[in-house]
Amino acid sequence: MGGAQRGGRCVRHIEHSPLPSQARFHQSAARFKGFSGPIGSGKSQALCQEAIKLSYQNPGRLGLLGAPTYPMLRDATQSTLFDILERNHIPYEHKRAENTLVMKDTRSRILFRPVEEFDRLRGINLAWFGLDELTYTQEEAWVVLEGRLRDPRATRLCGFAAWTPKGFDWVYRRFLHEPVEGYEVIVAEPFENRYLLERIPDFYQRLKRSYDEKFYEQEALGKYLSLTAGLVYHAFSRAEHTADVSVEASLPLLWAVDFNVDPMCSVVAQISNETVRVVDEIVISHARTEEACEEFHARFPRHGGGLSIYGDASGAHMQTTGTTDYQVIREFFRRVGYRNVCYKVPRANPLVRERVGLMNAKLKSASGERHLVVDRKCRELVKDFEQVTYKPDSCQIDKDRDPRRTHLSDALGYLLWQECRPQAPVGERDQRLL
Repeated sequence: MGGAQRGGRCVRHIEHSPLPSQARFHQSAARFKGFSGPIGSGKSQALCQEAIKLSYQNPGRLGLLGAPTYPMLRDATQSTLFDILERNHIPYEHKRAENTLVMKDTRSRILFRPVEEFDRLRGINLAWFGLDELTYTQEEAWVVLEGRLRDPRATRLCGFAAWTPKGFDWVYRRFLHEPVEGYEVIVAEPFENRYLLERIPDFYQRLKRSYDEKFYEQEALGKYLSLTAGLVYHAFSRAEHTADVSVEASLPLLWAVDFNVDPMCSVVAQISNETVRVVDEIVISHARTEEACEEFHARFPRHGGGLSIYGDASGAHMQTTGTTDYQVIREFFRRVGYRNVCYKVPRANPLVRERVGLMNAKLKSASGERHLVVDRKCRELVKDFEQVTYKPDSCQIDKDRDPRRTHLSDALGYLLWQECRPQAPVGERDQRLL
């Protein structure tokens, strides 16, 4: 694995047995190239191997390795790169204060940069750049970096990226639908990563249980689909998901609140054998948090199984009275003597797409399992499932079309996120696959 001089250039052999799609990606001579594949297809591995190769092909020159945000850059891209360098005993110096890396064999430098503030990328000359998770990056960032690819002393100018499909976005249009001259994309096949399947044979079967059908096709099969067209909760069926649901005395009540003044909305549920059972909804016009508590207590004056409370993270913010919504709830249940009350409130709300994906997966997973049932009297929640849509040509939920919509489904979504969210898939982010 040691470095050697050949024709005035440093040559180093690296342990890497690429999958067929990874090999095609590395062999591509396009000025701009992409690696599109499902989760678990080794995209970050391919990206970092390409970065190392280009740093050797351009001795003494500057390259950039980026991701949409700093946490993504640190936890995925940099982690994968450092792992490759250390396994192959490639000497480097990581200058943490500058967030740069120097390859000691060639004195090439790699800048590590989050690209969410892409205007900061101006003013540098690059021999190459590579971006991880391109579908979560603004197109303007890619365009700015294209303009930085202008080092006159570079041996091989190249911009490259890796991503999982995310609908018919700018990445799809630029690389696949109407490809720009000088662009090439390699599309990885699903289930191609034999290394992953040898270590975790049930990897994709587990995802089938965690994802709804559309999200599974995008994430696990690598298909380009429109997940933001039409109904948000596309997996809901009134015939399959509504029934007469009764309260089980031995199970805790789960009360999830959306702190909206008009209407103040909440749902009451229980979980039995992995199935979320919504037993009631509370909708009060022009209400305060105290009134919502009073209505809950009127319907459920006592319950021996305990009570868990969920809601929007913003409920922890101060009101004009100097208290938070959760402080109001705590004081109310302390005053009425309700026992065994616990609070399961996140510090920050989950991403909407992840919360929606989880809801659809509970309604009907890609493997056909249904783990959510709603009492027939919850008419407003059913209306949410049947009527909430995305805004045209966007991934934003339309909250303006009907002011009564989205609040109950949001509340239930916060509950599901705390109780049912899947663990991060091992492999693509948490472990080396190759």
